[in-house]
Amino acid sequence: MPAIDLARLRKQATRLADFFFLPDEFMKHLREILDFYVNYTLRTKENISPGSNLKTYRTPPAVLTHIENELKNVAEANPHFALELADVLWDEGALETRLLAAFLLGRIPPQEERLLPRITAWTQQIRDPEVRSALLTTSLSRMRKETPNQFLTLVREYLHPERSRTWSNGIQALIPMIGETNDKNLPAILDIVEPIIEEAPSTIQNDLSDLIVSLYRASANETIFMLKHVLKETENQMTVVTMRRISSNFPPTLQSELKDLLRPQQVLISQKPVEEINDFVEEPVKIIKEKKPRKKKEVSASTDVKTVVRKKTTKKVKDG
Repeated sequence: MPAIDLARLRKQATRLADFFFLPDEFMKHLREILDFYVNYTLRTKENISPGSNLKTYRTPPAVLTHIENELKNVAEANPHFALELADVLWDEGALETRLLAAFLLGRIPPQEERLLPRITAWTQQIRDPEVRSALLTTSLSRMRKETPNQFLTLVREYLHPERSRTWSNGIQALIPMIGETNDKNLPAILDIVEPIIEEAPSTIQNDLSDLIVSLYRASANETIFMLKHVLKETENQMTVVTMRRISSNFPPTLQSELKDLLRPQQVLISQKPVEEINDFVEEPVKIIKEKKPRKKKEVSASTDVKTVVRKKTTKKVKDG
């Protein structure tokens, strides 16, 4: 890659903007610029962006920044043509062209009916994290600033309790607004995110960490109050577990405020005595009392003598 000559790059970007109304010519000259600034030392065999399925020119960010600066005013003045050019850039399928497409969507007025359908469709089909982030932040920049109520309605759709797979999109879209918000919008934002903080799965804990830090920077007191309320009232055991995992990313003051609620609690299990199971059927047993033998009557000595005498006397009579 040749060293970037900023004066030359500015001329190239200005020349490219002249073809704004001719998408095919625009794409031809854009490819020439991207090829001219390819960083071959970083180019891989497949030319695929890391963590993505998009091809990439490995063009330095400064090149895209100069192109965006030249397109900004003409895109805002001609939103219909900006949308048409964005479609062509998206269909090209390269990382750089899709980032430019996301940038052009951000220059289109939020009243444009075709804006949200584009963002929704493209967000669902993209896997590249950089392009996805651009769609949720850069593409929504005018809506976020000019029509905040419309923007919050969109975020509520992303953060709907029954659509947990889009919660990450909603959080990423909301974070820039938190940094720009005033006291008027903050209560509404806290109401939207509180149930998400309580039920957020561990798969989006990095997004959740970024969200909480952004809220704390916007309003420390309200964020602490909301988090304590969630931790005290939740019946979801994973809420505390997830918060404990990401708490190391929190500012020290916030960590101190939550440490007691995040400390692992010892669970006491009452142990009831285990009843022994008797495998035998108990039947009533009849107890037979042993009969005691009758005692023979004892004969007194006097009675015995008389009896003997009488017997002997009787015998003598018979003999006589």
